[in-house]
Amino acid sequence: MATTNLKELFEAAVEDSKGLSNRPSNDSLLQLYSLYKQATAGDASPEGPANPFDFVAKAKYESWVALKGKSRESAMQEYTDLVNKLKS
Repeated sequence: MATTNLKELFEAAVEDSKGLSNRPSNDSLLQLYSLYKQATAGDASPEGPANPFDFVAKAKYESWVALKGKSRESAMQEYTDLVNKLKS
């Protein structure tokens, strides 16, 4: 039951993140990206981005890899908490 409620809160936070009144900082955006990926896809694959000069993709990948081992539920909760913080 708790997992279902967390999933609903997470999905609501994903929708809320699309309508934030202020654009989050790049650090916050990276955090949102990596928590979302961890929550929805689990650990990042060992292969990084194909283009070594795509610095945005590299930063996103490294941010996601840093969450290796974090449970999907924990990532969902942290994502939801971060969106709520950004909304206020």
